[in-house]
Order: sequence, then C-alpha cells, then structure tokens
Amino acid sequence: MRRLVLLALVLSLPSLALAQFVRVEGSRFVRPDGSTLHIKGTNLGNWLVPEGYMWQLEDGVTASPREIETIVALLLGPDRSAAFWRDYRARYITEADIRFLAATGLNTLRVPLHYKFFTTDDGEGFALLDRLAGWCRDAGLSLILGLHCAPGGQTGTNIDDSLGYPWLFESPSAQEQFLQVWRRIAHHYRDEPVILGYDLLNEPLPHFKGWEHLQPKLDPLLRRALAEVRAVDPHHIVFFTGSHWGSDFSVLGAPPAPNLAYTFHKYWQPAKQSSIQPYLDFRTQHNVPLWLGESGENKDAWIAQFRTLLDQHDIGWTFWPYKKMGSAVGFVRFAPPVHWEKVQAFAARNRGTTDVEADQSRRPTPAEIEACFTDLLRQIEFAHCVANAGYLTALGLQVPPAGP
Repeated sequence: MRRLVLLALVLSLPSLALAQFVRVEGSRFVRPDGSTLHIKGTNLGNWLVPEGYMWQLEDGVTASPREIETIVALLLGPDRSAAFWRDYRARYITEADIRFLAATGLNTLRVPLHYKFFTTDDGEGFALLDRLAGWCRDAGLSLILGLHCAPGGQTGTNIDDSLGYPWLFESPSAQEQFLQVWRRIAHHYRDEPVILGYDLLNEPLPHFKGWEHLQPKLDPLLRRALAEVRAVDPHHIVFFTGSHWGSDFSVLGAPPAPNLAYTFHKYWQPAKQSSIQPYLDFRTQHNVPLWLGESGENKDAWIAQFRTLLDQHDIGWTFWPYKKMGSAVGFVRFAPPVHWEKVQAFAARNRGTTDVEADQSRRPTPAEIEACFTDLLRQIEFAHCVANAGYLTALGLQVPPAGP
C-alpha cells in the first residue's frame, strides 16, 4: 500500500507543480485558484531597452539603444558611461515604482528584454529580473518577459537594436543564440510562479517591400523556440505573435502545443471591433487566449475607447508605456534634466568620426555634461515622477499619489 501511495504522489508532482502557475484553459488565462485572469498592465519600456523618442532625442538620428549608448559614451567616456548605465538600470525601475503600479489596480507587467543581458548564466539581466520578481511577488503582480532585441534583429529597425536588417531569420548563428537565450531564461525561471509567461519575439518582420520572403520563416522559428523552452520549463505559458509588427496572424499555423497563447499589438487604429476582428476569429478558430501586448501613444479619449473595446471582448492588455520623459502618454512622466537641450542638439548633429572638429564645437561643456547626466539619474527615480491622471483614468485604473 505504501508503495502505491508513493507512486501516486510521484505521478502527481507535475500537476501539483503546474497548479502554482497561471495556465491556459481553452481561450482563458486561469489563475492557480481556478479563477479567470483578465490581464491588465503596462510595459516597463525604456528600462533595459532605451528608445530615442522616449528620451526626446530626434527620431532617426539617435533612436536605437546602441545609438543612445554611443552618444552617452561620447559625452561621458567609456568608464563613466558604463557606470551611468548601471545606475540608470538600478534607478529606472525600483520597488517604489512597483508599489505604485500595484496601487493603480493592474495585475501584470510586461518587461522588454535585450538579449545581451542574458548571454551567460550570470548575466546582469538575471540579477535585475530576480530583484523585480521579488518586488512583484510582494505586490501581487505577475511578469511577462518579452524579447524586444533578438540576436541579429527581428525587425531591422531601431526598436530591435539591429544593424538595419532582420538577420535573425537568415543567420544560423543568430538563431542559435536566440534559442540559447530563451533556453537560459526558461531554465532560470522555470520554478518562479511570478512569471506569467514568455513573449518570444517582439513585433517581428515589418511589411517592408522586399522582405516578403522572410514571412514564412517566422512560425518555424517560434516553434523551435517553444521546443527549447519546453525542454527545460513545462510550466509557463508561451506567447506567439504574428508578423507586420505583431499584427498579422495569417503567417501562423495551428497551435502546436498546449499552454500556448497569442499576442498582438495595435496602434493608431479606429477603436472599433473591425480593428480586432481578425484576432477574435483566430481565437474562435483555435480556442486559444488573446492578449494585447502593446497599444497606446494616443489621446486619453482613444485609450479609454480602445481599452473598453478590449474589455468587452475579454482581451487582456498591457498598454505602452509605464514611464517616459516629459510626456503625458504613459502611467508616469519625468522631467528632462538640466542642459538636456544641449545633449539633444549634439545627438542630432553628431556625425561620429566624419567631422570630429565640427562635432566638438557643438559639444556641451564638461560641467554641463556632468550636471545633465547626474540630474537625469535623479529625474528618472520614482520620487521625482508625476502620475498622468488622464492616462490612468482612461485605463480604468486608480491614480495613486506620485512625485515630489
């Protein structure tokens, strides 16, 4: 009898472990207690993946993480710029930010990731995410990890920090590193219930002319990544997305495995059912959950209308973004630092080594550079941020106190 009891316990271990995690049941996300989870949240953009427009730097000149890092290194030098970025990542998202977000009434945070922080088992990204997971555990929030910058690049634009072409889909070495990164992340977080799931690839493959031949490569690559994750982590939800900035599901086949969900992004579209009908049809056809990974960058009235539409159709959401420089579009904003206009001008006109003498004449003074970046690290801290009440209200959330 004892042997039979022990065997039953052993056989039940996988199901007991799975019961700790949010899971997929049909077209629902289900909490460990069996209740339905309607995802409500935001994106921690500009933290591990800085974007030029969120720094108010001229678009197309200093837009990608590497371009921003180049400007910072030109102004601060290699040693001080490395220290600056460590401080930036430590201060941009803190426990105070997480407590504020929990107080708004949301339940989920999506974290845009850059692969470079996860190329080794002791990469900086794991320390940052481990700390974030601890804060979210205490605050009752879940995390979705999304790869925004994949090896080689999946969009060929500034948002993936690529060289200007989506080499991920044609480079075997980039693909191998992509798979290794996801296997490493999944192995590290396989037993962490705070993690809701893994969003494998952010906004892949724009609709640019001449790139049509890459479209059929997306679904097979996502399936390979799914296999890598499942080899080490049988518990967490995995999210697939379509091409054309995550909006076109026609390139995706039928769901290849259980505990799989689908995510799409939708910006600047009419807040009408026709804008989301293709995704509703996909959900009905395949009986899988949907989640809107990104939307926003619009007026509060549109945010409210679109959020209401999503709620009416039981589509969870994480609106973009949480924090941004000098903008009411987002949960909170922070002020530009002193002398920022001089950094903006230098970044807009900098031509690298093409004309160093001319660039030097536009360079802020050492005192201005020091004051600017010191103040930037101060301004990004939660204590100096201001809540955007209109944006939060449009999302049906509370407006907790924030700022000085």
